[in-house]
Amino acid sequence: MLINDFDYELPEELIAQKPIEPRNFSRLMVLDPINETIEHHHFFDLKNFLVEGDTLIFNDTRVIPARLIGHRETGARVEIFLLRRIDKDRWETLVKPGKKAIKGNKIIFSDELSCEIVDHTDFGGRIVEFHYNGIFEEILDRLGETPLPPYIHEKLSDAERYQTVYNRERGSAAAPTAGLHFTKDQMTDLQNSGINLGFVTLHVGLGTFRPVNVDNIEEHQMHEEYFSISQATVDLINQTKKNNRRVIAVGTTSIRTLESAVVDGKLQAMSSSTKIFIYPGYEFKIVDAIITNFHLPKSTLIMLISAFAGREFILKAYNEAVKKRYRFFSFGDAMLITRKIFIDE
Repeated sequence: MLINDFDYELPEELIAQKPIEPRNFSRLMVLDPINETIEHHHFFDLKNFLVEGDTLIFNDTRVIPARLIGHRETGARVEIFLLRRIDKDRWETLVKPGKKAIKGNKIIFSDELSCEIVDHTDFGGRIVEFHYNGIFEEILDRLGETPLPPYIHEKLSDAERYQTVYNRERGSAAAPTAGLHFTKDQMTDLQNSGINLGFVTLHVGLGTFRPVNVDNIEEHQMHEEYFSISQATVDLINQTKKNNRRVIAVGTTSIRTLESAVVDGKLQAMSSSTKIFIYPGYEFKIVDAIITNFHLPKSTLIMLISAFAGREFILKAYNEAVKKRYRFFSFGDAMLITRKIFIDE
């Protein structure tokens, strides 16, 4: 499979620059890849496509203010982008400009925070060690900025709008954007209708948004990302399967967490890291349906969705979305894809 097999034409004006209000007033494309049907609804209609006993699995990660602006001792401006915490004071990062970011360089952010570059990574990043006076998380909250994707050019007036309403675990460099459509009231309404809500954690890092730079997609190497799934969530999913109901992953990060936590054919509670790369030919073990946004051309995310619903059908749906003027990417509209259509009562 070649990278160009996952390309499509997208007019730039369809890239959503601002989130819609209320959150669940975004549009919802409903896909049935078995019968190859496409329907057009709104996200507040989601309950109409769920049945009692279905389980939604959310990624409860919280985006940290991962973008830090500092300067070298020479006074030259430097941007540090936090990707993954290695231990108490060391982080894997991206540095701009990177050419002069060599081992031993010191970067100063304020009187209370600085870092030193201590190593290079295989992915072109840097390992940095922070030095600070006080509590690191509090300093980061004051000095750091919430990182928005580069295709969003407008400043966000409320940083919380780039967080899900159910976020709990700090650690992501980007939001699990499929979850941005949910409101607290909608989640309560779903629970009251007999829909189960379960949670996992995957801290979104370079693995999720790193571009594919090889022609043959099978040569692409994913970047390591931390994930965690509790025994309570495992038990909920197992009971859902036993009751012949659907496990519906909210977002690609939830999918990758669930599929990474399968050992010898069984879902396991664990905290670990994953480099799982899902593309056509992959056999899904846990996920029966997906709620997801519309993804970038040639990205690992559109490959994952293509693995679930079929590449040709997904590209057909994306072209339909362009014609219908759907909004794309992080602040854009959503789709519900389900392969398990017939459910015994």
